[in-house]
Amino acid sequence: MTNTADLSPLGKNSAYRTDYAPELLFPIPRQGKRDELGLQGTLPFFGVDIWNAYELSWLNMRGKPQVAVAKITFPADSPNIIESKSFKLYLNSFNQTRLANEEALRSLMVQDLSAAAGASVHVVITLQEDFAKLQMGELDGLLLDRLDIDVDNYAPQPEVLKANLDDLPVQEVFISHLLKSNCLVTGQPDWGSVQICYSGPQIDQESLLRYLIGFREHNEFHEQCVERIFTDILRHCKPTQLAVYARYTRRGGLDINPWRANYSTGAMPSNLRTARQ
Repeated sequence: MTNTADLSPLGKNSAYRTDYAPELLFPIPRQGKRDELGLQGTLPFFGVDIWNAYELSWLNMRGKPQVAVAKITFPADSPNIIESKSFKLYLNSFNQTRLANEEALRSLMVQDLSAAAGASVHVVITLQEDFAKLQMGELDGLLLDRLDIDVDNYAPQPEVLKANLDDLPVQEVFISHLLKSNCLVTGQPDWGSVQICYSGPQIDQESLLRYLIGFREHNEFHEQCVERIFTDILRHCKPTQLAVYARYTRRGGLDINPWRANYSTGAMPSNLRTARQ
């Protein structure tokens, strides 16, 4: 039986295990939502989902608690995403688990998360003595939120997107902090900031902002929203190069930051935590 979001721990009472329990992870196939977007076969993008775990703890071999922060990177072409509540329950299962060191923890996380995602997952653990090295920053770009517009639609409408297809191509970077969607299962709000980098016909800024605000009552997971934004802009505005990066605020000690692009930027996006995260 294929895992679907309604079968996940979301919206259900859950007992918190404090002993190592990798079986708590609940993978959900990506393809179902991609089918809705008409994405079959070769994807029009590559990318990653960057997760940051701020509530990570375990016991050393003498029983003393340890704390750390973890960055987990899932490839966008992995068959599955991990449902976030199951991820939280999994991480909490280490709370009373004795491990030799952080490398033992990292190895277990790589093993378990790669198996659940169906692809190789990268994990970096930052110990408390290095917390000061974790910096903050904001997404770069021209702020769309400065535009004084009327809005009366709060569901995605890709047909509102406009671009000057007959003009010379441009290179632009836009940001907005007005991205809000809702959890696919519980309907709880998910708040985010989004950065759109593109080359091609100039995109009408007001139409793009209206489109992004249109996610306000839309129910989808973070990764699915970003792929929808990417696909709609690619189809309706026809950029030759496009990258969409969203930084969502944390829930349950986790934040999720999907990035999709169709051109090489030379590096993965920065993982700087924003003010709202």
